[in-house]
Amino acid sequence: MARTTEWPNQARLALSIVVNVEEGSESNILDGDRGPEQVDELGLAIKKPMRVHMNESNYEYGINEGWPRIHRLLKKYDITATFTAAAVSLERAPQIADVIRHEGHEVCSHGHRWMHQFMLNEEQEREFIRKAADSMEKTTGQRPKGWLSRYLHTEHTRRLLQEEGFYYHMDDLSTDEPFWGRVDGSEEPMVIVPYAIDSNDMKFWTDPAFTPEQWLKYAKDTFDVLYEEGAEQTRMMSLGLHLRIIGRPGRIWALEEFLRYVREKSDVWVATRLQIAELFAAHNGDRPVHKSIRD
Repeated sequence: MARTTEWPNQARLALSIVVNVEEGSESNILDGDRGPEQVDELGLAIKKPMRVHMNESNYEYGINEGWPRIHRLLKKYDITATFTAAAVSLERAPQIADVIRHEGHEVCSHGHRWMHQFMLNEEQEREFIRKAADSMEKTTGQRPKGWLSRYLHTEHTRRLLQEEGFYYHMDDLSTDEPFWGRVDGSEEPMVIVPYAIDSNDMKFWTDPAFTPEQWLKYAKDTFDVLYEEGAEQTRMMSLGLHLRIIGRPGRIWALEEFLRYVREKSDVWVATRLQIAELFAAHNGDRPVHKSIRD
C-alpha cells in the first residue's frame, strides 16, 4: 500500500493513547435517568429505577485511585494523550480537567453525558453535541475538535459535528490509518481517525478471564506488527484506556510495561488524535474519500 502521510522525524508509527473519562456521567436516577448503569464487571443490568450504590462507588474508584495512577505514568513516560471525556465527567472531576488544561493533552468529546445518542432526533443530537463542546471549553480551556460516541451514532452525526466546528470523527474501526470519510448531506468530507477496540482495556470486563499478561502481550504484538508495516506504509495504533479498568493495582503495571516498551523505540511518534488528523489533512489536500465495501 502507498504511504499517505509522513509522520514527523521519519517515524514508522504514530501511537495514540486514548484516556476515556466516563466516571460521573453514567446513568443514574439522580440525573433524571430511568435507571442505573449496568454493573460493569458483573454484567448485570438492574431494571428497577433505583440507585446502585456499590456500582456508583466502582465508578468513583476510577476518579479516586485509577486516575492518579494513570496520570503518574503519563508524566513518567512523557506521554501526550487524547482524553475522550464525557463533559459532565470533567465538570465533576476538575482535577482531571486542570491536567488537560495545563499539561498539553487534547480533550476530545465523548458526549455531554456518557449515554447512547442514537435515540436522539436531529435537533436533540445537535444540542447534545453543542452542550458537550460548550462545557469542555469551560472546564479545559479547549473546544474539542474530535468526537467519539458511546458505541453508536446516527446518520446525522458527522454532518452535525462538521456544522458545530469539529475537525475529526473517531467512530470507525475499518483501518489502521486516518482517511477522508463521507459526510451525508454535505459536500465536504471529514477526517476520520479510526479507533480500536481489540486492544482496549474494556476487554477486562467483557471477558472476566482476560488477564493483564494477555492484554500486555496483545498490545505489544499489535505494536510490533504495525511498527514493521510502518516501514512501507502509513500506520497508526490506538490504545484505549479507562480510569476504573486499567487503573486497578493488579492491572496498572501492564500499562507501564507497554509504555516502557514503546519508549525503547526512537522512531515512534506518540501523538494526540488531533495532531494525527491535522497532519493527515495537510498531506492529503486532494481529499479522496475512502470507499467502504458497501459503497
